[in-house]
Amino acid sequence: MTATLTVTVVGCSGSYPGPHSPASCYLLESTVNGETTRVVLDLGSGSLGHLQRYVDPFDIDAILVTHLHPDHFMDLTGLYVLRKYHPERSPGPTRLPVYAPKGMFKRLQLAYYGTAEMKQGEQFDHRRVIDGEVIEIGSLRVTPRQVEHPIEAYGYRFESPAGTVAFTGDTDTCPALTPLLENADIALADGAFVTGRDEIRGIHLTPRRAAEAAIAAGGVKRLILTHIPPWNDPQACLREAAELWPDVEVSHAGARYSLSS
Repeated sequence: MTATLTVTVVGCSGSYPGPHSPASCYLLESTVNGETTRVVLDLGSGSLGHLQRYVDPFDIDAILVTHLHPDHFMDLTGLYVLRKYHPERSPGPTRLPVYAPKGMFKRLQLAYYGTAEMKQGEQFDHRRVIDGEVIEIGSLRVTPRQVEHPIEAYGYRFESPAGTVAFTGDTDTCPALTPLLENADIALADGAFVTGRDEIRGIHLTPRRAAEAAIAAGGVKRLILTHIPPWNDPQACLREAAELWPDVEVSHAGARYSLSS
């Protein structure tokens, strides 16, 4: 068996699109014996345009949404338009699975001018995410873990024959991070807050707390900070996390991380 798992950072800007990156969006491509599964994690503000640099939107097998803040799902409205109205590429009755917390369709419908034009089950097959309930998508085994954020939010663990990738999503320190990150080959962790400035808890990790979570989980091979807002200095985030995890990295739009077996 030959297997690869590639993560492309389509966008990683925290809270809103920045000058160098859209908001949250990651493309995962798992290839096993020549068959490829393509999954998009989050489709935040400004990301749909950049996503088309890396994949034909009609080739996506599923979308997973961490939570219902606009910087993580808003460009689903554009994907709806693309799928419904493209003059040559209409998918017909085929619906794209969208895994998300409760209320995804209602939020999309409200975003789409608050009209009933977007109908339940049209273009998207809405599926509610349940904490710990495994999702099988092609060669990917996906486990959602509910994390600590002001609204219902999930981190996702992707397992394939090539290895394991974990995303914390937007979260503060919480017990769910241990099973989420444990023995991950690649861990992409929220690093939006800055120690000494952002004292409110229950929203985001700081780079230091991200490193602490990876250490506590055990077995993490590669730690990458993400979801850093444009007003933060990525190098300062690196220095903070590096006090505990010297080889920590910071994600950027266009970065690609690959595993193989």
